[in-house]
Amino acid sequence: MSFAVAILGRPNVGKSTLFNRLVGSRTALVDDAPGLTRDRREGEASIAGLRFRAIDTAGLEEAPPGSLSGRMQAQTGRALDQADVALLVIDARDGVTETDRHFAAWLRRTGKPIVLVANKAEGRTARAGVGEAYRLGLGDPVPVSAEHGEGLAELYERLAPFSPALAPSDAAAETKEKPLHLAIVGRPNVGKSTLVNRLIGDERLVTGPEAGITRDAIAVDWIRRGRAIRLIDTAGMRRRPKIEGKIEELAVADALRAIRFAETVVVVLDALQPLEKQDLTIARLAAAEGRALVLAATKWDLVPDRAATLKRMRERLPITLPQVHGVSLVPVSGLTGHGLEAMMEAVTTADRIWNTRIATADLNRWLAEVQARHPPPLAAGRRPRLRYVTQTNIRPPTFALFASRPAELPLSYRRYLVNDLRKTFDLPGTPVRLMLRRGKNPFDDR
Repeated sequence: MSFAVAILGRPNVGKSTLFNRLVGSRTALVDDAPGLTRDRREGEASIAGLRFRAIDTAGLEEAPPGSLSGRMQAQTGRALDQADVALLVIDARDGVTETDRHFAAWLRRTGKPIVLVANKAEGRTARAGVGEAYRLGLGDPVPVSAEHGEGLAELYERLAPFSPALAPSDAAAETKEKPLHLAIVGRPNVGKSTLVNRLIGDERLVTGPEAGITRDAIAVDWIRRGRAIRLIDTAGMRRRPKIEGKIEELAVADALRAIRFAETVVVVLDALQPLEKQDLTIARLAAAEGRALVLAATKWDLVPDRAATLKRMRERLPITLPQVHGVSLVPVSGLTGHGLEAMMEAVTTADRIWNTRIATADLNRWLAEVQARHPPPLAAGRRPRLRYVTQTNIRPPTFALFASRPAELPLSYRRYLVNDLRKTFDLPGTPVRLMLRRGKNPFDDR
């Protein structure tokens, strides 16, 4: 991106709605409840060809540094430090409040270029608020309606001077390899955000002892050993009956969306309460979506008998998660950094396996051998013939098996084939899809 724009303002003035409008998608959670946004969120924004990096932030409020609101404010300060220009958003229907005046003065002291945006400016009732915005001493306000897309032409005019000419290095960057999308998911308060902060070496995400701090699925771009990775921190996912209120429902829906659009998913487990029902439900969901999977047992620094705990967990996995047999389980600590390198090595391996392609000739040799060892069971006095197998897709590895009577092949035998396929071709810990088809071997036309 050519320049960065931080979107700031008090709670519930429409910052996230404006962010969504600029990036062209509903990536930030939006609701009438104030204070919904807690972490800063970044996205590629554009207005009529003017491209920039937009940073959505938490609502500006006065708060003690150690409180949750204070930690949120620290994140907003970091967003401002990274930005080339600040958009101070006010609510035109409310007019200028004392909080708006306070933070306008704070922004002026930073010396950062400021563009004043009067949001919710649709209709006659907002005109007085737009006029009142001049009192902030930040120049002409830009009246917009983020919800309806009005006023973006004037916003374009105010932001255009901050856009330098596109450098050759920027053009080259657009052709780089796409980043690996890595979602960090798990139950509430297991330490997902702490883990991400430790990985990137920066307090990028708000953390603390309170459960449910993270609400949006926050994407953080990171480079590891020359490989671009987009880390996606998500809200904690509880069982549906325990979800309380619309905000948590929106947060969980955002986490589910992050799983669907990820490539690899790290399911974070609390090592003090490992492999609970909800942990397994989340892992199964990721497997059902066809994502590559890694399990990270965090808070490992607090585990008293580490060897016994790890042994118990690894013994349970083949029984509780048979659909991803051989999945990597890595003990980690977001607090100390223990095991994070091993976790990322497991992520790299899982991504490689997820992208594995196997030659058709090798697959059909395997099919002949597996039938010789264990033929399909009889059905109505006849044995189904397995004629031919080929790989139809990767991400995850997907195979089509052509059989004489596929409907008569029992589920137990299909599981046997998948497990043997996984073992023979070294596909541990990734979903393997075996699609049954009725047909004959194309090489058998004679």
